[in-house]
Amino acid sequence: MTDASPASAPDRIYTAALVVIGDEILSGRTQDANIAYLAKWLGVQGIRLKEVRVVVDDMDAIGDAVNALRSVHDYLFTTGGIGPTHDDITVDAIAAALGRPVIVHPDAQAILAAHYGDQLTDARLRMARTPEGASLIENPRTKAPGIRVENIFIMAGVPMITQGMLAALDGKLPGGAPVLSRTVAAWTQESKAAEVLRRTERANPGVQIGSYPFWREGKTGANFVMRSTSVEQLADVAQQLMAALDAIGIAPVDGEL
Repeated sequence: MTDASPASAPDRIYTAALVVIGDEILSGRTQDANIAYLAKWLGVQGIRLKEVRVVVDDMDAIGDAVNALRSVHDYLFTTGGIGPTHDDITVDAIAAALGRPVIVHPDAQAILAAHYGDQLTDARLRMARTPEGASLIENPRTKAPGIRVENIFIMAGVPMITQGMLAALDGKLPGGAPVLSRTVAAWTQESKAAEVLRRTERANPGVQIGSYPFWREGKTGANFVMRSTSVEQLADVAQQLMAALDAIGIAPVDGEL
């Protein structure tokens, strides 16, 4: 998709995808911590994370994933592969996928020069490289900026840096109504509540209900998380769900266990 319009449309569902880039993720050496954080952050912006792909540090693999996802979602985020080393190829791969040359962005170079001074090496200067025509995303942690080009947001793989970049984008992306949540819980096997959950969700279009079981205190329990863009609808559905659970002999709790 092309760049989103400057105004949000509350009734429209805005969607996003994430490409997680890095051999270290697929090898198991590093566990990704960005997916959950991004999903929650997007929900607050009124944007729904609909798809995640994990790809190796390979030009074609990155380019194929980027081109497949950027055209079907309002926003595409990438994490990883924008550091100072030779295997940080995300910028090159995305530029190639878009048919754009890679340049040293003058504003990014100025930011790095101010931060590193006479310690700005050629390796560190690699972090000023962007696809031509890109804009920058502020990085309050380590200063090396993230990158926006078309509807693609290119970010670091280190969680605290990614979180700082997302904070710099708070409220700046057009989105719909924020996705809200409310939880009802019970000490029960989720299978015993499955039919009640299915009926309640079906009877309330616009609400999604997820079941999250746990084992604690020697007992089995489950948290039933309802998601909607309406506080009033969530309150109504919570009451429906608790009544339906109680009717089949499961004592509900209004809130998380």
